[in-house]
Amino acid sequence: MCTSIVEIAEAEGAARNKDGWFKLTHSVVAYDHPQRALDEDAVLIDFTNRDMDPGARAAVELSLDSAKALYAALGKVIAEADAEEGMRVEYAGPAHPRFRKQALAAE
Repeated sequence: MCTSIVEIAEAEGAARNKDGWFKLTHSVVAYDHPQRALDEDAVLIDFTNRDMDPGARAAVELSLDSAKALYAALGKVIAEADAEEGMRVEYAGPAHPRFRKQALAAE
């Protein structure tokens, strides 16, 4: 039975498929029946570009335990990256592009 568990988020970045690199517009995360993984259900992650044909997609199917490990690793990396970016802005001051971007967003 399908779970209907799906979350879609805008994405900015790039992914690679058999045709090469393409710009991302969205990521889709679901918990449902996988196509290739051997589990009954899996965490499915698709990185897509909605402005391109359906082949502009990079897909991952993870066991629930593997998805939890990825979630933990992402959390650690994101926290450390936020701290690093904060130090860069603080060090560079108002001339830093991220500082200007943050100031414009606050207006």
